[in-house]
Amino acid sequence: MQRMQFSQAMARKNLNFVGMEEDDEDVEEGEEIDSAPPMKVGEERQINSLGLKKKLLKSGSGWETPELGDEVTVHYTVVMVDGTKCDSSRDRGEPLTFNLGAEQIYKGLDQGITTMKRLETASFSLASNTDKAFEVELISWNRVIDICKDGGVIKKIVYPGQRDQRPGDLDEVKVKYEARLADGSVIARSPEEGIEFHVKEGHFCPAISRAIKTMASGEKAILTVGPQYAFSDSGRDIVEQYCAVPPNSTLDIDIEILSFKQVVDVMGDSYVLKKVLREGEGLDTPNDGAVVHVRYKGMLEDGTIFEKMGFDQGEGALFVIDEEQVIPGLDRTFATMKKGEFSTVTIKPNYGFGDAEVKRDLAIVSPNSTVIYEIEMIRFTKEKEPWEMDTREKIDAAGKKKEEGNILFKSGKYQQAAKKYTKAADCLNEGSFEDGEEKAAKTLKVSCWLNNAACSLKLNNFNDTIQLCSKVLDIESQNVKAMYRRAQAYIGTFDLDLAELDVRTALEVDPGNREIKSISKTLKQMQLERNKKDAKVYRNMFAPMWNGGVESKRPKVDVPRETEDSVMATDGEHTESMAIDSS
Repeated sequence: MQRMQFSQAMARKNLNFVGMEEDDEDVEEGEEIDSAPPMKVGEERQINSLGLKKKLLKSGSGWETPELGDEVTVHYTVVMVDGTKCDSSRDRGEPLTFNLGAEQIYKGLDQGITTMKRLETASFSLASNTDKAFEVELISWNRVIDICKDGGVIKKIVYPGQRDQRPGDLDEVKVKYEARLADGSVIARSPEEGIEFHVKEGHFCPAISRAIKTMASGEKAILTVGPQYAFSDSGRDIVEQYCAVPPNSTLDIDIEILSFKQVVDVMGDSYVLKKVLREGEGLDTPNDGAVVHVRYKGMLEDGTIFEKMGFDQGEGALFVIDEEQVIPGLDRTFATMKKGEFSTVTIKPNYGFGDAEVKRDLAIVSPNSTVIYEIEMIRFTKEKEPWEMDTREKIDAAGKKKEEGNILFKSGKYQQAAKKYTKAADCLNEGSFEDGEEKAAKTLKVSCWLNNAACSLKLNNFNDTIQLCSKVLDIESQNVKAMYRRAQAYIGTFDLDLAELDVRTALEVDPGNREIKSISKTLKQMQLERNKKDAKVYRNMFAPMWNGGVESKRPKVDVPRETEDSVMATDGEHTESMAIDSS
């Protein structure tokens, strides 16, 4: 077979098409417009703006066509207008293999071949060669991709993979490969059964990990690797039975992905890593509030089993997502799993049992232990989303979530309580309510926003408090509780003038309110202290002018610690009227 090699120089020259992810809306000059209807045998058509014409002689198979940069194998015949044959690969008895777009054949013919399907035969006429006709049969092609976009790692796909998903940095892959120098000398080879490693940890040379992230399971490819992605100008010494790698060597690597296991960073900070050993069904995963049926086994890093759950029950152990029934890392892992999925998860102490010693059913978990779980998600039932409920269900669900939030608030679990209040309010934001239900929905929503604001105050999330109270005041402009909590938040952000405005308005609405009077006193004291400090700052600022130009040192201005303490104290000194709404 006659072959034209795709060199790194050609790759760099043709970066505009090799491995490109072009914008489908842009049509370059001379490019075929894909919206044209399929051609029929015997039909002739101009296929680009440069005068390239195509006549279909035999239909091909499938629907895919090669792209510029791909390696194609063709038979071709060039015939003059008088019928004289002037060139033919068939007469030589071997097809021609070359890379589209590298100007290795008649200029313009590459564009025509990109319109052909496998085993298709067509005749082309070029505006630049009006005295010749070109008959081409597309035998096959291999996709060629410039992985790094600099010609440093060129991948030729020999056999496509079996699924669309590609490995990520965290995933564990099993790979088979052989690496050679340009003269064919083998410099590395994996075991016949392959070798396993995590993509981000790499193996052999930098090109391997880069290539793997573009490959599907089962894919086979040939890599042409430049020195910058191999062993650079340092080369490599002899390793076992393999020869040395000279400096600045280009490598050829045959590579196949035998399999890979997806690894999911559950929390996004690498402290909870789930490795999928068996894929689940479909795309659905549990939502917060879903009831899950699982089997799991918990182990220490040395393999000691400290608990087993769900093996004695036919349907597994039952848990509700986001209800703190298991450690946080395990709860969040459940929420990522599909029905039938089997995975292992490694959980660091901050999402596990923390720095406490914990006695479990089968062993003790020492402080600051990393734990490993094997989990099977048998099935789950998702909690209804608000858009799936009728109006009565929404009000009932919101009331239930609010009560759950109140219990958590009274237990000091403010973050979890806030989530309940948020979900309750979300139930009431979907759709419209009947006249009789609208009032109840509005009252319940206001109550949830106010209770959520109380959680935010406890957590020092002052901006969230301000937003929640402002929502209430948008629909109930004289709600004293909203003004009171927003004033507390403004004090927390040291916006004392805005706090004063809320306090003054609240006293106009409810002059006898003890909590408002108390916060008003605190606010006046803080404003007095602020004014004193401001006056001192201004005196020091203008002292050089008053002292005949002699500059004095400006003191450092700090918010006094007592002010912060007093802000927090006001939150804990509610009478019943300013407590969370339990009704």
